[in-house]
Amino acid sequence: MAQINVSNLTFGYEGSYDNIFENVSFSIDTNWKLGFIGRNGKGKTTFLKLLLGKYEYQGSITKTAVFDYFPYRVNDVKDLDKTADELMEKWKPQVENWRVLCELGQLEIDAELLYRPFGTLSFGERTKVMLAVLFSGENDFLLIDEPTNHLDQNAREIIKKYLASKKGFILVSHDRDLLDACVDHVLVLNRASIEVQSGNFTSWWENKEKADNFAKAENEKHIKEIGKLKAAADRSARWADKNESTKIGYDPVKENDRSISARAYIGAKTKKMQSRVKSYEARIGRKIEEKEGLLNDIETIKDLKLMPLSHYKERLIECRNFSLKYADSDKTVITGLDFELKQGERVFLKGKNGCGKSSLIKYILHASGTTKMLTTGTFSIAPNLVISYINQDTSHLSGKLKDYADQHNIDYTMLLSILRSLDMERVQFEKNIEDFSEGQKKKVLIAASLLTPAHIYIWDEPLNYIDVFSRIQIEKLIERFKPTMLVVEHDVRFMEKLATRVVEL
Repeated sequence: MAQINVSNLTFGYEGSYDNIFENVSFSIDTNWKLGFIGRNGKGKTTFLKLLLGKYEYQGSITKTAVFDYFPYRVNDVKDLDKTADELMEKWKPQVENWRVLCELGQLEIDAELLYRPFGTLSFGERTKVMLAVLFSGENDFLLIDEPTNHLDQNAREIIKKYLASKKGFILVSHDRDLLDACVDHVLVLNRASIEVQSGNFTSWWENKEKADNFAKAENEKHIKEIGKLKAAADRSARWADKNESTKIGYDPVKENDRSISARAYIGAKTKKMQSRVKSYEARIGRKIEEKEGLLNDIETIKDLKLMPLSHYKERLIECRNFSLKYADSDKTVITGLDFELKQGERVFLKGKNGCGKSSLIKYILHASGTTKMLTTGTFSIAPNLVISYINQDTSHLSGKLKDYADQHNIDYTMLLSILRSLDMERVQFEKNIEDFSEGQKKKVLIAASLLTPAHIYIWDEPLNYIDVFSRIQIEKLIERFKPTMLVVEHDVRFMEKLATRVVEL
């Protein structure tokens, strides 16, 4: 057991206007199961790379631990042709094969996968093999960066159970269910600070809501007190001016002693009033200082809007005893499916990767002219149906946001407005989309979908890489506008909160 001490850490990328970290200090223990939480673009992956010594920085990071990082790099096509057994010596030098085999057993995966070309393995199989190698060392402090993206619910459950049995890691994840099951401390990148707390995601979130509500109440209290003090100061200033004006016309030479005495009294009273004004102003200054910073760390989750269309038919999609396979394959992807989607429903498709969820979506999107798919049974879709679609793949995104908006016939200003509401920094708007992080690319797809009035919103794994705050923001949007949706999403909390029906393939 050792500590990692971060002191006055300052770092920013070359050419960037702002530093990602500014005089940051905190300590963490290498025996912890540490969840790493923060908005997209706040610097989680950057901090992991700083621990690995990838970048130069100001300040100090004192550590005695040896770090290892997930996911391991698979550099090129040649690596994909190699087996995991061949690659793991490069990933983790001097790794012992028997240890990896023991970890594979805990991950419920066959050892035979070590000897297949790595490129032939599914996302889930690659993740499990890499995690087995990662945890096969001794006394390492492991940096695990979003291990469950693209994984189905079954694979997520296995990895959740596996990580819950381990310790000595930092886990970057936006999956609330995973964080609750696997971590005993959290490291949180707030808007203006960094905090370390014991507990899991839910305990931190509850503490955060209490702290935010207290800060808002204190802020309101200070605003009211400042208002009262300003009003009192203004009254005192006006009284002082009024009293001072009554001295006009007095001539000490011509007036008798009584008049001179009255003039002195008025002057003293005015001076007292002016002193009271200064006292009010000083108190106002102290209240303003106390107010400053109260709301700096509050995540403002702005309300989003959606424009669902209403269709004259209640049942929008229906299939009975429906089977589907690709024309160039003998394998049937979907067999004997009975499925329908009515207006106002939010149907979530559930099942292992490869069970046909994305294939069903592709068929619905191109139902009128799909030549690469062969089907049996009945399938019907309402006429003139407008669909807004989010693809799980972001590799097609490139160019400027303005060009993207023009290509998809959406309002550029509104696109930027929604991206700002999803907490994307304005500096990103000048970059090419291919230079965005994966989370930022997903936000572009989500924003475009929200700007498309539609009868059905079909979202295929929309939340991969999306931060927790944006997930909650999207949940609130869907609860408010109740669009008709067909969704593939493995975030358990998201599905439990929003699904009106779950269809398992």
